[in-house]
Amino acid sequence: MRTRSSTRSRTRTSLHGLLLGLLLLGAGLLPATAARAADNGTWGVFPTPAAGAAMTDRAYFFHQGAAGTSLADSVTILNSSDKDLTFRIFATDAMNTPAGGAFALLPAETRPKDVGAWIALPPETAGTVTVPAKGRKDIPFTVKVPADATPGDHVGGIVALNTAVEGVQQEGKVQVGVKRSVGARLYFRVPGPLTPGLSVEDVRISRSAPLLPWVKDARATVSYTLVNRGNVVVEPKVTVSAEGLFGRGVLDRPARELKLTLLPGQRIELTEPWPDAPQSDWVTVRITAGATAHPDLVSRSETGFIAVPWPAVGLFLVLAGAGVTLWVLRRRRRAELEQVESVPDLAQAR
Repeated sequence: MRTRSSTRSRTRTSLHGLLLGLLLLGAGLLPATAARAADNGTWGVFPTPAAGAAMTDRAYFFHQGAAGTSLADSVTILNSSDKDLTFRIFATDAMNTPAGGAFALLPAETRPKDVGAWIALPPETAGTVTVPAKGRKDIPFTVKVPADATPGDHVGGIVALNTAVEGVQQEGKVQVGVKRSVGARLYFRVPGPLTPGLSVEDVRISRSAPLLPWVKDARATVSYTLVNRGNVVVEPKVTVSAEGLFGRGVLDRPARELKLTLLPGQRIELTEPWPDAPQSDWVTVRITAGATAHPDLVSRSETGFIAVPWPAVGLFLVLAGAGVTLWVLRRRRRAELEQVESVPDLAQAR
């Protein structure tokens, strides 16, 4: 009999192991940029190369097909270790991690809804697949594009999840077995109107200032959200700038590639450290995002804040309050003395 706690433990084990494996994939780039195949040193997942070609001839899968069509390809699981390895093979959808935007593939327990659902693997992969030591296994598959598939880019992958538990990690009171996985990305484009879209949203600032102003630099963090509102992947580049009072430039970081692929419909949170932020100024911070492959794609968003050295202001207010209090006391004492001097001497008057 399977208990609820044991089911939960297995689910968390598989999910945690898959996410850990996905961290090994890193953030990849489109064909225009150098890309590396998915390989963790023990096993790898590659698009099957043509006869006589190197295993890394294709780093990822790149396909195109109209709605309602099908195409065939093959994925290779390469075992570089000295022992047989057993894997669970599955296809799934891709996503960007909300914080930082790293490329990730959904865990086996999550049912794919996009290109991962279009991929049909052979029946023998329904259970597990064993690859011999120093060997490889080629697994054919088909991509069946639905008749109602929307134009644009659809991104997923084919994953090999090692069934062996390679370690145990403590999460609170629960011990979670760690499994590793490696996946080959699959980029699929459905022809039709392509509409790149990118927006910068929710720019905000968090600051920390030293207790004694101008003895040390103030620090700030610029946070913002990038959203791909189009139907094609984009590789964002971002410019960060800030102006103080009267338009004085206080921050100017030229456009730079973020080295990530932002998938259609994805929203990611990014941060920009600012180690020498102003300590006293009225500042406007501006984020400008674009993409080299789409020169007309530009989005800007800004926010403002007042930089005030509050410790110094507090000290000034304390000193000012003390000065005002002392001045009032002196005025009051002087008034009392003047009142005493103005009283007539009754004894002399008699």
